[in-house]
Amino acid sequence: MSAGRKEFSLLELNARVRDALQEALPERYWVRAEVSEARIHPSGHCYLELIEKEESTGRTVAKARATIWATTFRLLRPWFEQSTGQLFTSGIKILVLVSPVFHELYGYSLTIHDIDPTYTLGDAARRRAAILQQLRDEGVADMNKELVWPPLPQRFAIISSPSAAGYGDFMNQLQNNPYGYRVYTALFPASMQGEQTERSIIEALDRIACHEELFDGVVIIRGGGATSDLNSFDSYPLAANVAQFPLPVITGIGHERDDTVIDLVANTRVKTPTAAAEWIIARLHEADLHVAGLSLSISEAVRDRLQREKQTLQRTTSALPMLVERRILNERHKSELWLEQIKHALRSRLDAERSRLDQLATTVELVSPQSLLQRGYSLTLHQGRVVKSVTDLAPGETIETLLADGSVVSRVETTQSSKTK
Repeated sequence: MSAGRKEFSLLELNARVRDALQEALPERYWVRAEVSEARIHPSGHCYLELIEKEESTGRTVAKARATIWATTFRLLRPWFEQSTGQLFTSGIKILVLVSPVFHELYGYSLTIHDIDPTYTLGDAARRRAAILQQLRDEGVADMNKELVWPPLPQRFAIISSPSAAGYGDFMNQLQNNPYGYRVYTALFPASMQGEQTERSIIEALDRIACHEELFDGVVIIRGGGATSDLNSFDSYPLAANVAQFPLPVITGIGHERDDTVIDLVANTRVKTPTAAAEWIIARLHEADLHVAGLSLSISEAVRDRLQREKQTLQRTTSALPMLVERRILNERHKSELWLEQIKHALRSRLDAERSRLDQLATTVELVSPQSLLQRGYSLTLHQGRVVKSVTDLAPGETIETLLADGSVVSRVETTQSSKTK
């Protein structure tokens, strides 16, 4: 049954596949892929699983094993991480120079000879842009940027690793500032590198938010450590927390490359922890200069006002004798007018009183007893008193009758009242 049939052992067939592959693809090729798994062997070799996903659905459409031999990996890894600021780990997209390999025992794989960091940088930039766009769509991207610092920011919550060199540099810069400004700080420890960075910083922000009335702002600083650890700061959850934090945030996470996402949503971004301290000191100095300027303006205004008042006083003093003389003349004139008015009033009053007295004298004269006697009337006296009624007399009493030219003494014989008639 096997006559005329060509048979191969598995080794022979795999060898033919190897030869065919090598003949068909003899060169090295640049390949785009995503690292779904990265495993570093104790020997130093790096074993990868590369995949390609369908962009619209995310479905894996291709897969291949890849190897970076130790001698190559020792060179590629630090160069890649230094250039991109990212760890060489699963989840990143890479552009690598490969040669296809088929081994009779291990099957198909790719051997990686080189890597282009700019492709990964572009992908990281696209991811940062996507996060920023999501924050903009949610309307929170600029919330922290729009917060206004108080005129004199002196109370700061610091998020950093207590042992970080950058934290020490920051505190030294604040405490030994050339102006002697006092800045109050409270450290909220957090991991600033590794897988715990994102969660640790968010927890620190939550603790600060519980006491936000105690602080003017928040400073997130990081010094030292691998540049690849900056990946943690390109995180949507962390960026969303920073963007919506109720206090203005300063970031100084110690890198020179493109800004991370939290740099782009924070109120203020500086490059290093030392620069963050210098920014705070500069704000305090700015406020100090503003107060000094106000003090100088007030002093100048007071000095100008005193000068104007002095000139006014001098003019008043110079004019005072003339003003006093004029006032005296005015008062003297008024006094003379008042005196004339008083004299006139007195004369008028005296004339009126004199006229009234004359009238009274005439009236008195007309009603005086002598005037009455001259007109033919008489007065009858009894014991020196005027007799007004016959009832005042009794028969036998002596009375005196006064006339204009003398008096007559008589004796009462009888009395008779007109009422008895």
